[in-house]
Amino acid sequence: QVQLVESGGGLVQAGGSLRLSCAASGRTFSSYDMGWFRQAPGKEREFVAAISWSGVGTYYADSVKGRFTISRDNAKNTVYLQMNSLKPEDTAVYYCAAEVGKLRVGVRVYEYDYWGPGTQVTVSS
Repeated sequence: QVQLVESGGGLVQAGGSLRLSCAASGRTFSSYDMGWFRQAPGKEREFVAAISWSGVGTYYADSVKGRFTISRDNAKNTVYLQMNSLKPEDTAVYYCAAEVGKLRVGVRVYEYDYWGPGTQVTVSS
């Protein structure tokens, strides 16, 4: 069983930055691919970014490419999402997720096995 807890959300003005963190339980965190997803009111949950277990491979949605950076620290069992140049359309609940035992890094909701409760990010215009 893997438990995930996000932190770092909040209210920020457009153009500002936030860094989200996701702390994971378990001794095998370094073997999980990790992802960030988001869900705005009335919309489906969507992929934001993902990182391979080694940290070598990173993947981004087109809407955040060049503004967001995903990283991980396996010694701390933590994955991060640095969000710069935030826009009002980035407003959503952000979730981190763990993918266990897959052959490739997933970019779809159904590919992930464990989820955190989410953290709210609100970007004001």
